[in-house]
Amino acid sequence: MELADAVRRRRMRRSFDPVRPLPPETVEAALEAATHAPSAGFSQGWDFVVLLSPAERARFWDAALATAPDREPDRWLRGVSAAPCLIVCCSDPQRYRRRYAEPDKATDTPRPWPIPYWDVDTGMAALLMLLTAVDHDLGGLFFGVPADAMDAVRAALDIPSDRRLVGVVALGYPGADGPSAPRRRHRRAVAEVAHAGRFGRAWSRRASSSG
Repeated sequence: MELADAVRRRRMRRSFDPVRPLPPETVEAALEAATHAPSAGFSQGWDFVVLLSPAERARFWDAALATAPDREPDRWLRGVSAAPCLIVCCSDPQRYRRRYAEPDKATDTPRPWPIPYWDVDTGMAALLMLLTAVDHDLGGLFFGVPADAMDAVRAALDIPSDRRLVGVVALGYPGADGPSAPRRRHRRAVAEVAHAGRFGRAWSRRASSSG
């Protein structure tokens, strides 16, 4: 599949077929793609916890929902919890700090990071997983771990306390409820989000060439 086709076809899927497991080579392809994401200083400060068995996934969901034990499964939870593969995406801030303390990156005055690029880069890796899912005719979803459940999820999956839980990629074959949630909002056009030369001047090919 051409990249442009994969980008256009990508949607966040919220319903998965619970009885069709993923081929191991498909999961491997998604993980391999993630390792090709860009990262500041080539720090590669990410880890991916892959949950494939029902017991592994149940451990995640039990921990993620521990603060709401009486929650009735709604349509979203029923659909997403059926995904046969969950990949918990963790970022490692210390790996970036160590990398930027090395001679080719170090400065005389240590400076705080204005943007947490460990999270940004891990998000880019997750996007490559989602595009790989499209390439394999799968559904994919990126969702977050509730803030008050992060410690419980770390403990349940033996994730070190210095890792940040950026989000979770769910992969699987689309379920019977449809390929994706109905779109209630329009996709913002390029002219709405791109600015030519200065903020507020809508980008267009003509505007970009006129300076």
